[in-house]
Amino acid sequence: MNDVRELLGRAVEGAGKPEFSAGAVYAKAARIRRRRRAAASAAVLAVVAAGAFTLPRAGGDEDPVRASVASAGPSPSTSASAVDRAGRLAALLPPDVGEIEEVSLLALIKGATPEQARTARLGPLDGQYAIRKDGGVGYLVLTLEDRETVEQKTGRPADPDEDLCVRVGQEPSRTDCEREELPDGRTLTTWRDTMDVGGDDSAGWGPELAARLTQSDGSQFLVRSSTGFEGTGTQGPLLSEPPLTRQQLKKLLTGPEVLPKG
Repeated sequence: MNDVRELLGRAVEGAGKPEFSAGAVYAKAARIRRRRRAAASAAVLAVVAAGAFTLPRAGGDEDPVRASVASAGPSPSTSASAVDRAGRLAALLPPDVGEIEEVSLLALIKGATPEQARTARLGPLDGQYAIRKDGGVGYLVLTLEDRETVEQKTGRPADPDEDLCVRVGQEPSRTDCEREELPDGRTLTTWRDTMDVGGDDSAGWGPELAARLTQSDGSQFLVRSSTGFEGTGTQGPLLSEPPLTRQQLKKLLTGPEVLPKG
């Protein structure tokens, strides 16, 4: 199973409409890149004005849409809980990472309402965050899955002894895979994903750095550090590199702030 698809797949659970599927959200990135290369070879220049994507709101404290921590202040309709999560995440990262706001990828790409995009959050910082830097927009997606959820998906709990990197040969989109056994028994695996995957939507994902922290209790933490996407719902150009490095991902994932208390 594609680990990257799993991350957004959790956001689709309980969406209420079958058309909001995890597979539908992921783009046909290869098609987008081929078009871009063809345009370059024909010396055709396209100038796109990238602005903020304004979404309809339906209220609710768990609404993740547009909760920026770098703005002058939240608007009257901004979710206080979303601002708080974005602020706590920003406090864990270096200032030069960029401006961080919590968003909903389902709302941006598929036009889902806040209710359709809402999910239960196991981890205190679970969510989807836009990261703006140098005119580009990347994304950080954090998803903590407990043992029961992992077993429902894969038929068995997460295993820290499993070497995820040996699967890279079977999945050409994964490269530069690194596995690290931590002193507390957990295992952190990070890899680069070209995101050259097929799909039926007009959004094309750029390369990303993905990570999985496998815990001894059978749970796992899945993270995407994405350069962004092009097409429907885009908020701006791709970043030149994933917003978080391997070391920054490791520090974030191994810290107590991303895990439930107790």
